[in-house]
Amino acid sequence: MTTASVPSSSARDSSLVSRGIVVVGPSLVAFLVLIAIWQAVSAAGMVPANMLPSPTRILDAGWAERDALRRNTIPTLLATLAGFALSVTAAFLVATLLDFSGVLHRAVLPLLIISQTLPLIALAPLVVLWFGFGLLPKVLLVAFVTFFPMVVGLMRGFGSAEPEAEHLLHSMGASRWMVFRMIRLPASVPSFFSSLRISITYAVVGAIFAEYAGAVSGLGVYMQSAKNVFRTDLVLAAVLVSTVLTLALYGAVVIVERLFVPWLRIERSTGKRATR
Repeated sequence: MTTASVPSSSARDSSLVSRGIVVVGPSLVAFLVLIAIWQAVSAAGMVPANMLPSPTRILDAGWAERDALRRNTIPTLLATLAGFALSVTAAFLVATLLDFSGVLHRAVLPLLIISQTLPLIALAPLVVLWFGFGLLPKVLLVAFVTFFPMVVGLMRGFGSAEPEAEHLLHSMGASRWMVFRMIRLPASVPSFFSSLRISITYAVVGAIFAEYAGAVSGLGVYMQSAKNVFRTDLVLAAVLVSTVLTLALYGAVVIVERLFVPWLRIERSTGKRATR
């Protein structure tokens, strides 16, 4: 093999940059166009400033209140991470039990579906009344919001295992647990990470909603206080912080996926090329 056939590090870097531009470029341009239109409408006075402040005013107000926003972001982040960790653990345990027991699957799955019909706006105040204004109700509500997608993703992943591989292991005397560990659990990895990406986008919203229902501090409390004094710019500044927080957590999930299961990215890129 000649050295000319081996791509240089600079060529690989430029290829990564090109792919990044193709993926991120259109959405970034659309976002910038939207912000420019928003700024122009606000600057022209077409909308009252107290109703829809301009992006520059929101950034200025957020920077002026950066210490308060930072103090209130920390409790929201803690509740989000703790609730999400609880949700992942509970979802894995429940999905595994349902996979092992057909009776439990038929009995519990309808209850899980029914639980998703409960309105969060009615459930959140009850959880606060039952568990107080501390961290626990926020953790429980985050777990409630993110639990169902992960259970469904894991169960679909378990069901996507190759029957031929399972039959082969059974014919060799493997136990049900060994079949689960060697075949069904690895097969669930793609679905699990897909559901993980979906769930993490709900986690911050769940924490903020719990803070709206009742809390001492957090972005939800900050938004409510700013709303009560008609500071729309501070409300939107807090919304911007929550958006950045959600994107950062989503990016962390993507990084974890690429570090621990790098073959998924290769399979997805191969599949995309095959369908073209």
